[in-house]
Amino acid sequence: MDQDELRALVPRVIAILCRRGADFAAAEDAVQEALLEAVRTWTSQEPEDRKGWLITVAWRKFLDAARSDAARHRREEQVDTDHQVDAEAPVVPDVDDTLHLYFLCAHPRLSAASAAALTLRAVGGLTTRQIAEAYLVPESTMAQRITRAKRTIADVRLDAPGDVATALRVLYLVFNAGYSGEVDLATEAIRLTRQLYVAIDHPEVAGLLALMLLHEARRSTRFRSDGSLVLLADQDRSRWDTALITEGIDKLQRALARDELGEFQTQAAIAALHADARRVEETDWVQIREWYDELIALTDSPVARLNRVVATAEADGGHVALAELANLEPTLPRYKAVSAYLQEKVGDLETAAALYADAARDATSTAERDQLVIRAAALRHPH
Repeated sequence: MDQDELRALVPRVIAILCRRGADFAAAEDAVQEALLEAVRTWTSQEPEDRKGWLITVAWRKFLDAARSDAARHRREEQVDTDHQVDAEAPVVPDVDDTLHLYFLCAHPRLSAASAAALTLRAVGGLTTRQIAEAYLVPESTMAQRITRAKRTIADVRLDAPGDVATALRVLYLVFNAGYSGEVDLATEAIRLTRQLYVAIDHPEVAGLLALMLLHEARRSTRFRSDGSLVLLADQDRSRWDTALITEGIDKLQRALARDELGEFQTQAAIAALHADARRVEETDWVQIREWYDELIALTDSPVARLNRVVATAEADGGHVALAELANLEPTLPRYKAVSAYLQEKVGDLETAAALYADAARDATSTAERDQLVIRAAALRHPH
């Protein structure tokens, strides 16, 4: 059984059930049950027409649920009247509504966490247990989150116009989430973004896919075997995945050629410049700073302004960068860590050590905290 092929069919089957008359929540539940039955039965006898099999079984699951639930009786009658529901399902055109499902699962009514969970469930075909394990929450908690999400968008039509930018933010949120259990969320986000890239011709979709591929190419070098963080400058570049870098840069160049610049294309351009440097000394910091200027113009992001300061430090030196840093808000995330780095760069090691230690207390991950503590100790006790 090809699990990727099976999961790729999920959004198409959900969409077909919806167009036959099922509401989104009931269709999604029925498809999940059909998937479980496929896992149970396909190991001994796999059908030639997998999509047709899933549609048939999911439709029967939907009908069974509708008929056995007294509370749903009136809705079943209404569906029968409106859509001529019967065991011989109505024929509907085989149109791929996957794109609409992406938009529905990233509906603005939903919180970011709910949209991410619903996207993984309805578009990605993951089970509630798999999603719960990936986000390190109990399965019951994730089930409640998904149920609430489906209720929130119960009255939204599947074919309603959607917002590409919102769907992309949800996918990037999934990509940046931690992972555990049997599901790698970064890999899953890339798979779903590839599907979206095929479904819609949009430069920002290409930009996001390029950004993910370029980050993924460096992933194996970001942490040591003991879990400690490896800074970009210290990573073993010979271990970067050149195939992913080539694919990412190719998709980025095609997107940029359309001259419709967006946030994700800009971030991907910065990642591409890092990936293109064979040694850290060859990094084109001047061009990276120019791309941060573009990103700031697009988003007015304070984090982008902070990252621009780092690019300035590499391009023009620590003193120039410290002057720029003084214009930013000190409460920004990583402000203290950047300030420490700049003080170290201009030679004030005592101040830098104190700032690294201070930044460690605000770190949001164990790996980042440990890296900052080690840096402070190294400056205080040089060998």
